[in-house]
Amino acid sequence: MNTSSVQGPLPQVRLRPKAPARALRFGAPWAYADDIVMDRRTRAIAPGSIVALVDDGRAPIGLAAFNPVSRIAARLLTRDSDADIDADWIAARIAHAAALRNRLHPEPFYRLVHAEGDGLPGLVIDRFGDTAVVQPNAAWADVRSDEIATALQGLGMGSVWLNASGRARGLEGLDDISRPLAGPAPGVVEVPMNGATYMADLAGGQKTGLFFDQRPNHAFAAALSRGGRVLDLFSHVGGFALAALAAGATRALAVDSSAPAIDLAEAGARTSGTAERLETRRGDCFELAQALAAEGALFETVISDPPAFAPARPALEAGLRAYERIARAAAALVAPGGFLVLCSCSHAADMARFRAACLAGLGRAGRSGQILHVGTAGPDHPVHPHLAETGYLKALFLRLD
Repeated sequence: MNTSSVQGPLPQVRLRPKAPARALRFGAPWAYADDIVMDRRTRAIAPGSIVALVDDGRAPIGLAAFNPVSRIAARLLTRDSDADIDADWIAARIAHAAALRNRLHPEPFYRLVHAEGDGLPGLVIDRFGDTAVVQPNAAWADVRSDEIATALQGLGMGSVWLNASGRARGLEGLDDISRPLAGPAPGVVEVPMNGATYMADLAGGQKTGLFFDQRPNHAFAAALSRGGRVLDLFSHVGGFALAALAAGATRALAVDSSAPAIDLAEAGARTSGTAERLETRRGDCFELAQALAAEGALFETVISDPPAFAPARPALEAGLRAYERIARAAAALVAPGGFLVLCSCSHAADMARFRAACLAGLGRAGRSGQILHVGTAGPDHPVHPHLAETGYLKALFLRLD
């Protein structure tokens, strides 16, 4: 969808008297539906509209993207109430994000825009050379998708693909129809990272096709893996396994439930020149871990990088039990003196709870050891200082006795 870049008088949205106006003025990015006076006029505002957000005394707070059908009703874009949220404003924000990535990475493969962390709430963009994969997970970004694509083209990305998968779009009342915004639909591309070459299916793969957030954790695990055998559970397209093989691991077993992901992992190993040292198995990682234990298999490094077991608060307790289960199963497969890497991308599980669940799993496995390192997402996933959800990724690196 497209909108005019000329901003007229904006609708005014007012906070309730007990809403956190002070927190919003100090940097908090969201106002929930319960914080807002939702009268008939406010409910009639079109999803994705830009509004003037004011406190209960009608003093200005800033400009926000509004969606009356979302629990996160207002996403603050700027505290400058005189700003024009037009195509130039969007292009300037994206260019500001790109400047950081160009400083961080010599090659154009990275998370280009990390939603609230880059001042573009609900918008995720991953860059793969001259192709961008855009996830507009908030109504305002979906409405402005053509303007976003134009800004990306201005930065040298000739192909722009809108990925409409994921739970977040449904919460915003958005469709799940992926489509090209500029250029042809992308296919499988080669992505150099940590000495390996990954194969990312940009249009048909999971999320945007590759998880750039784990890049520093891949590197840390790869350094631990030199000269040993590696088990990569929930491997996706070979994330930890390919990096470990590139760093000198003797063998790696990549396990995932997705046949297309396994195929891409094998293709990546062939391109990286490490295919003869990679074994793959397709299946449920919990079941396969138990089967490996029954075989008496041991590995010098075992990594578990599952999908989000606790994507939202209602799933938290079940998710923590799942993290405990996989930690127990994985720990049983680590050779004495070997390394265990346990990861979580669950927004609802903070580091303290995730760590407690993992340590409980180790205890149930009869293992103990040292915590060597605590990993997070790479710096191309900047954390909004007032929004813990932007720091969702957690990785525990342990050496077991």
